[in-house]
Amino acid sequence: MSANTNRLLEIMEKLRDPTQGCPWDVEQDFHTIAPYTIEEAYEVADAISRGNMDDLKSELGDLLFQVVFHAQMAAEAGHFTYEDVVDGVSEKMVRRHPHVFGNSMITSADAQTNAWEDMKAKERAKNPDKSVLADVPVALPALTRAEKLQKRAARVGFDWEYPDQVMDKIREEIEEIEAEKENASDGAMDAMAEEIGDLLFTCANLARKWGVDPETALRRGNEKFERRFRAMEAHFHDRGQQMQALEVTEMEDAWEQVKAALREAAE
Repeated sequence: MSANTNRLLEIMEKLRDPTQGCPWDVEQDFHTIAPYTIEEAYEVADAISRGNMDDLKSELGDLLFQVVFHAQMAAEAGHFTYEDVVDGVSEKMVRRHPHVFGNSMITSADAQTNAWEDMKAKERAKNPDKSVLADVPVALPALTRAEKLQKRAARVGFDWEYPDQVMDKIREEIEEIEAEKENASDGAMDAMAEEIGDLLFTCANLARKWGVDPETALRRGNEKFERRFRAMEAHFHDRGQQMQALEVTEMEDAWEQVKAALREAAE
């Protein structure tokens, strides 16, 4: 390993030292660190979406530190080491790219995607859980997990053929939500939550059929809403108005003005 990698491993080992390390680091375990690992991965994605390479460099370092943290805890418990992690992923990448490191021929990205999934399916065959849905992580963001479950099901033919069929299903789910409104008004919200969940799951399926990552699509939707809402806040602030004192219709009018202005500025 490089001197830089060795230094990072030594820093992590010292942080976890029971007598001379950092009390907070020493107290952590896999479960308490896992949320930070997920958070760092999202911060990497955020830096990429903003196109900020300085932030990306920093966030990748933070994410690498999470890998080192988990590996150190595993080494302390006698499970595996950082070197084992590196060796394992190196072997996996070579195994899953026989067209690069072997004699197989793959001529397109789509062919590689299919070959990759076939290779993973062979690896999953060794899992005692023989379901095609085995090992889709429960901790994934719900939309991402929905897409992965749908992709797995599609590999055995359980899928709609055309996006329009998914659109029909979305309309059906909306009708079911409409049917639950009366019960929901009486306080029975479990059924409504289930129907809304079905709608979101189907929307993720529509995104998949169009080749759109649903998590990215929703993130962009969030960003668009925030951008427009902040512009609307500025609109009223410039006029000395408090949004809390306004009618909804006034805010809706301003919202449409802001949308038009932002659209024009982007053109």
